[in-house]
Amino acid sequence: MSPFPMPPEQVLADLRHGLVIPAHPLALDGRRRLDERRQRALTRYYADAGAGGIAVGVHTTQFEIRRPEHGLYAPVLELASATLDEWESRSDRRLVRIAGICGQTGQALNEARTALDAGYHAGLLSLSAWKEADDDRLIGHCRAVAEAIPLVGFYLQPAAGGRLLPFSFWRRFAEIPHVIAVKIAPFNRYQTLDVLRGVAEAGRAGDIALYTGNDDHIVADLLTEYEMEGPEGKVRLGMKGGLLGHWACWTRRAVELLAECRAAREQGQIPSDLLTRAGQVTDGNAALFDVAHQFAGCIAGIHEVLRRQGLLENILCLNPEETLSPGQAAEIDRVIRCYPHLCDDGFVSENLDRWMR
Repeated sequence: MSPFPMPPEQVLADLRHGLVIPAHPLALDGRRRLDERRQRALTRYYADAGAGGIAVGVHTTQFEIRRPEHGLYAPVLELASATLDEWESRSDRRLVRIAGICGQTGQALNEARTALDAGYHAGLLSLSAWKEADDDRLIGHCRAVAEAIPLVGFYLQPAAGGRLLPFSFWRRFAEIPHVIAVKIAPFNRYQTLDVLRGVAEAGRAGDIALYTGNDDHIVADLLTEYEMEGPEGKVRLGMKGGLLGHWACWTRRAVELLAECRAAREQGQIPSDLLTRAGQVTDGNAALFDVAHQFAGCIAGIHEVLRRQGLLENILCLNPEETLSPGQAAEIDRVIRCYPHLCDDGFVSENLDRWMR
């Protein structure tokens, strides 16, 4: 019997079909303590907006939740899971639950156990703590964690704390049993192709679900089909959905966007307005993620949109230094004014009172 855990079949089917998976933010009160009421409201928002899953304990949730002085990793995972349990009890839909996992092997295994205990289906494995490790050490670490929880691989861009991961790594990573998906977020087309090629050459194009995390290229990623060499000839593969901090706000529109992109791919015709929207989404992301200041305000930018909609009370982060950059609020004003069709303010306004109960 394989030592690797198997996620529920429905989780695999949903991931392979393609989902909107927001990276869940952290709601804090004015004293930088967990605001449980608003944290639950965010989870309900994502579920009602049509998201197919949530990712908790990831970069957007703030890595500082793991620090002993905060001790929020388990409470935040448990709160989101309990909120989904309640939501699912009244719905015929089930959402995929992904927990962010990071650190050296001991820490990662502890986080994997915490996630499983809280009802999560898979772990999004960050390798940011392994900046100097070679492929052998990286793969050894990944295999050890994969024996504890199904894995979603993660190519995080170096500008956000990640590291370069070559094709040689992704080819071996894709061979690990029960790697069920990969979030591809290097913000780089060449490095994106390294992941795609690794999955294809490992013979797993049909069962590892690929998700874009390339916030600078969301729509084009969702529309593009790639042809690669597999062990038995050419295979076609592409991004099935997105696991994105960008989709932590305006989520209703993200769900509609993914459906449009899927339909266009299935029909083999890409409407020109989708390509126009691709540029608009990237422009909007530049404001939210604070590209002008090397992503310094990326979490605060998401918070600012959610604050304006009433879902968050403030834009506070656990790190007091993390806030909007100079001029970022004006950039958010600009993209909202230019692209109101990307916003879901009406949907939020109609449901906010119910989510906040």
